[in-house]
Amino acid sequence: MAYFDPTARATGSTLAGKITRFLTRPTGIIAEWNDRRVTRKALSKLTDRELDDIGLCRGDVEAL
Repeated sequence: MAYFDPTARATGSTLAGKITRFLTRPTGIIAEWNDRRVTRKALSKLTDRELDDIGLCRGDVEAL
């Protein structure tokens, strides 16, 4: 017997799956960019001594 699961995510090559990926991918990219921006900002406020304590140097912050 077939059934419909309303909690299942739309994936695969179906039209709904393509639309879902099209709409959620930019959101994920923006969220990742913002997370990196916030991390760089927080790390840039640390002193060189504090960065050394966590195993980073000033150049590592910019590389993130």
